[in-house]
Amino acid sequence: MLTFKKPDVEQFFRTFAIEDFAVAPDEDQLVFSTNLSGKFDLWAMDLPNVFPYPLTFNGQSCHAIKYDKRGRFLVVGFDRDGDENSQLYALHPRGGELLPLCVKEGHRHMTPILSEDGKRLYYTSTKEDPTYLSALCCDLSNGQEVSVLQGSGDAPVFLTDVSPKEEYLVYVKHFANTYAPGFVCYGDKHVSLDPDAEGEYTVTDSAFTSDSELYFLTNAGGDFTYLARFDAASETKTKVLELEGVDFTSVSCDKEHGLLYLTASKGVSDYLYAYTLEDGTLAGVPLPVDTIGSLKVTESGNLYVLGRSSVSPTNIFKKERFSDDWTPLTNYGVPGIPQEELVRPEVLTYPSFDGLEIEALFFRAPEDSSNGHTILWPHGGPQAAERLAFRSLFQFLVSRGFHIFAPNFRGSTGYGLDFCKKVEGDWGDGPRLDNIAGLDWITEKGYADRDKLLLMGGSFGGYMALLLHGRHADYFKAVVDIFGPSDLFSFIDSVPDHWKPLMNQWVGDPVKDKEKLTAYSPITYLDGMKRPMLVIQGANDPRVVKAESDQIVKALNDKGANVEYIVLDDEGHGFSKKENEMKVYRAVLEFFEKAVKEQTANAGT
Repeated sequence: MLTFKKPDVEQFFRTFAIEDFAVAPDEDQLVFSTNLSGKFDLWAMDLPNVFPYPLTFNGQSCHAIKYDKRGRFLVVGFDRDGDENSQLYALHPRGGELLPLCVKEGHRHMTPILSEDGKRLYYTSTKEDPTYLSALCCDLSNGQEVSVLQGSGDAPVFLTDVSPKEEYLVYVKHFANTYAPGFVCYGDKHVSLDPDAEGEYTVTDSAFTSDSELYFLTNAGGDFTYLARFDAASETKTKVLELEGVDFTSVSCDKEHGLLYLTASKGVSDYLYAYTLEDGTLAGVPLPVDTIGSLKVTESGNLYVLGRSSVSPTNIFKKERFSDDWTPLTNYGVPGIPQEELVRPEVLTYPSFDGLEIEALFFRAPEDSSNGHTILWPHGGPQAAERLAFRSLFQFLVSRGFHIFAPNFRGSTGYGLDFCKKVEGDWGDGPRLDNIAGLDWITEKGYADRDKLLLMGGSFGGYMALLLHGRHADYFKAVVDIFGPSDLFSFIDSVPDHWKPLMNQWVGDPVKDKEKLTAYSPITYLDGMKRPMLVIQGANDPRVVKAESDQIVKALNDKGANVEYIVLDDEGHGFSKKENEMKVYRAVLEFFEKAVKEQTANAGT
């Protein structure tokens, strides 16, 4: 009888990912960004054949994929080794040369929008104003550009939509993640999509159903995002549809059949709805996934969705207009491990220190392999959430005996505007105590052993890992920080320029809130960081720069602390290359297993 070894890191991390995709207008080709070769590149499938072939060979993450309306070319955006400075290129549908369209070293070019005739390209850029941004229109026949929208000096602007005849531009002013009002611009006139709105709110997506009729998503005057209609000719808004406790997250239009498709989020799961424009009826559309990454609606009425579940990585599915069934076009999974052997999390709800209800995911290691240790995972963002979405890291660690506890603390998305705003100006108290309350609750309820807790997080989760380590080290046996801010003053000073107008509301004012920001900065609590620690950082990270990790590692080393440090020279705010991802998470496993072994040895003496 043959016996196979327990799956190693390679099996879990040879699970491939898909960043985004696009479907040709006649649906004869699908192009997607995937790390099938170990690095991200564009691949294609000639539908209905689903055998993939490569289109590009530059090994970089793709930030945009847009077909020309006639399928003659694609507009694609690539950065360099995680620097997030996306440059825009034209690409032939059969692949080959990346023809530069909007390229400028050190700047980023975002959200490209092609005109109906494919002759003009609209996009948002940092190159005219790195702080407040601008929108430009490039004539693709001669490369000449004109500025069509300028940042106002109080908030960055992001162009989000252009009407079919290019008479109206839709944009948002991004004051904060929870304050991004939308506007329609034509000529020199700028009109609010929510003219009677008071207070802070967000406009998140829109779709033109005619040249002057726009459907959009807003939470103006409410807690959850709803569907509204704006008539640009009369400058009037009408509230169309809302569902209690549900945030609509995207709207796509099937003009040929008079339908809007709405994706929606509620807590840890996503949903899909079809809204009929003629009679206002709404119908749920069953999904093959728990969370949606991207939805495409074609002229034929067919749907394509990119999504994942807790036990299935990102895949692309197709649904014919008159069918209820989704056909998988890709088949990514964990090599050699069937889905039934992967772990679906339990969805828990617990009261925090002030009675606020917190939802969380708990991944329970199989009883026959459990080592009894639980890893607290505070998610990144912080205005994001842990979802029912596959993570190789989680499944790998669970297979090695670790439970994982992932709370959606205050500030998480999917629970309404008010809940999301609770983290603004309060990075260091409310979310921290939500995590601690969660640990107390799972130990009281028997999910975890109080003496067998570990801690790991990335980005804001890395910041929270550092802060919890400094202020609550007695809870944990070992700590992993993945590119987390260590000092909020230096973090505020070093973020990308177009983030800086947001920082006073999001994090705090370095002058007015000096005392609070000092109290919220992990580097204030070096003396409390007594546990073994592993710090991981991408050298090209534009969001949390390398100096954030450098300074806390140096400060702890100067105190003789036990700190391991891994710097990845060709990564940014994440892992775009499989070899780097495997290197990091193999090190994480070895680090945690060493902590478990040492604890077991100490318990036996």
